[in-house]
Amino acid sequence: MESGDLRIFRCVAQEGNMTKAAERLGYVQSNVTARIRQLETELGTALFIRHNRGMTLTPAGELLLTYAVKTIGILDEAVQALQATDQPSGPLRIGSTQTAAAVRLPKLFSQYYNTHPHVSLSLSTGNSLALMDQVAGYELDGAFIGCPCDRSELEAIPVFNEQLFVISAVGNGGIEELATKPILVYSYGCSYREILENWLKEQGNRSPVIMEFGTLEAIISGVASGMGISLLPLLVVQRELASGTIRAQALPKENNTMMTYFITRKNSFKSSALHAFIDLILQHAQPHEAAANGDEQG
Repeated sequence: MESGDLRIFRCVAQEGNMTKAAERLGYVQSNVTARIRQLETELGTALFIRHNRGMTLTPAGELLLTYAVKTIGILDEAVQALQATDQPSGPLRIGSTQTAAAVRLPKLFSQYYNTHPHVSLSLSTGNSLALMDQVAGYELDGAFIGCPCDRSELEAIPVFNEQLFVISAVGNGGIEELATKPILVYSYGCSYREILENWLKEQGNRSPVIMEFGTLEAIISGVASGMGISLLPLLVVQRELASGTIRAQALPKENNTMMTYFITRKNSFKSSALHAFIDLILQHAQPHEAAANGDEQG
């Protein structure tokens, strides 16, 4: 099994289609098809289920993909280590929760790019659990997450301590009344969702109506329209508070802050580009200060 075969396999798994994978790799489709069949023959098992809509991984394919991602990541890391220079350059893949990406990273990324223009900086967003998997699996070089990291293969730097507010439409009642409302949240794995659900349980609401949204903007718009409540850092909703479209109320102190961490792989090579990014993060870090104070805003 060659590394080139694993890269082709990973691409087909990601695209779910031979034609799209071939276009992405710059190969003819027949070559990609032949390499996948050769890999299946070598391993003695089917890696994909073929159907009209494309290709889906078999259980064996899912297992191989896990190892393929790690193997490719380690090989790419070895190349980076051998070609490393003191001048930050090359790709830097950063992940983040949507809230951190919206309010914390634009200024950070702008300053980094202006200082290190030879680095190709990319950003992908997701929930904290998925981001930990992506960093551990060599898909990302580092990520901002919204919960403590308990993964032994990862290390975390506390960066920002955000004060959390329950946001609701203007005209809703006090914090006790809000505990009975539907909640607007990201999918499972979001730290804000976990904190909000735990608070609702403490208020006696163990089965809240849950509405899942894919973007921060959709959650804020839904709250403003009166669909329900959500839990977000104050920095995220300052514009809406200023315009009077939403209201924000602080949770009790034991629930009202959340630390944002930056995670990387432990005992792993870190490029000069990543070292420079971490240095910049530490310059901006505020791990001991909540971003806002007060019981009610708006």
